Amino acid sequence: MEREFIHDDFLLGSDAARELYHGHAERMPILDYHNHLSPRQVAEDYRADNIAQLWLGGDHYKWRAMRAAGVDERYVTGDASDWEKFARWAETVPQTLRNPLYHWTALELKRYFGVDTLLKPATAREIYDRCNAMLADDPDSFSARGLLRRMHVEVICTTDDPVDSLEYHMAYARSRGAGDPQMLPAWRPDKVVAVESPDAWNGYVDRLSEVVGRPVDSFGALLEALRERQRFFASAGCRVSDHGLDTFYGEEFTDAGLESLFTALREGEALSAEEQRVFKSGLLYHLAVMNAEQGWVQQFHVGPLRNNRTVLMQSYGPDAGADSLDDQPVARAMGRLFDRLDREGMLARTIVYNLNPKDGEVMAAMAGNFQDGTVPGKMQYGAAWWFSDHLNGMERQMDILSNYGLLSRFVGMLTDSRSFLSFPRHEYFRRLLCDMLGRDIERGRIPLSEMDTVGQMVEAICYGNAKAYFGF
Repeated sequence: MEREFIHDDFLLGSDAARELYHGHAERMPILDYHNHLSPRQVAEDYRADNIAQLWLGGDHYKWRAMRAAGVDERYVTGDASDWEKFARWAETVPQTLRNPLYHWTALELKRYFGVDTLLKPATAREIYDRCNAMLADDPDSFSARGLLRRMHVEVICTTDDPVDSLEYHMAYARSRGAGDPQMLPAWRPDKVVAVESPDAWNGYVDRLSEVVGRPVDSFGALLEALRERQRFFASAGCRVSDHGLDTFYGEEFTDAGLESLFTALREGEALSAEEQRVFKSGLLYHLAVMNAEQGWVQQFHVGPLRNNRTVLMQSYGPDAGADSLDDQPVARAMGRLFDRLDREGMLARTIVYNLNPKDGEVMAAMAGNFQDGTVPGKMQYGAAWWFSDHLNGMERQMDILSNYGLLSRFVGMLTDSRSFLSFPRHEYFRRLLCDMLGRDIERGRIPLSEMDTVGQMVEAICYGNAKAYFGF
């Protein structure tokens, strides 16, 4: 009889790997320190009407695959029924062999619904009806909080704009029940750095002015408004910032020059490309100083080229699956930014993520320059992200970290997801981690006598390092 696809030893190719996973990694809770879950849905304990709503809504990974398989946009982001969208996804799944979506789909069906049947056109209706019956029969287990509890999630850090009220974080903190994870905001000030469109930027600054209750009429006033909002975020438990960048910015600037550029922007003037780099450099530096003042961890997600397809942007908006890899240089600006912060004693605990694989070694080596012995693993080369969130990408990230730094200090995996069904990605990562280390043991690259030490390292990477690093 054929063994089910997702079995106990899935991806574990050696006795050592199996011992590491089942003896150490498997039992570790999840600390998901970067995701895009909806705080409102967590606070209100969202319940989907069917698996299509729960699984396909907002998932641009699946959307890209469906389009590549020839599925019409009506069944992706359009007005087709939930069943029709699910059926088209079922048609797509067999075509995703060797794409991580094939594994993720099977893992998610198994872990949340106990479904071992492979999703394909012939099984689509059976699986759709079975999963929907489970949603209806046991709604508490399949609510937003129920799904998080099922995966033993201890902490989630959402992604939140400085002008957000954080009302749902506070409501959730009041209503949080036994076994519910802690939900913390994460500071994401990307819109205040996005000066390419003066109209959009001024609209955002106007909104910031409304939130703080006073005019933001100078660069100094902008910084003070952002500091005020950071203090508010900190009062709500925030302990991490996140900066989404096309590249690093490290141009020379003066405060007077930043004031002048701020005035030009507020008057609706478009900045030249060089002026944009200078303004972004100064603002990014000041935001990093604020992160250090708060004692937060700062993350830099670097390298996306966003919203490349105009038709999709006009019909759906951002985050529709039309982003890709940028290829700008990163090393020199990254080094200048971190060096200035380091000289001034204002370089916070920092995680850097590369979207373009070409930047992996560059960023890992540069981050290593600024380890200062104050915090173990202070400068982190972060987890494989987005287009690298697959077996090859995760293994490559850990190989680079092992070669350029200390894998033992790695703070581990995150989902970077909008889906409540994405948490088996932590299991996927953990199985790969144990398989890698198991291969090294089997090949004699790590002494078999150090199995206990390796097991402790696995537990630290899966849980303990992040718990200490972020102060959860």
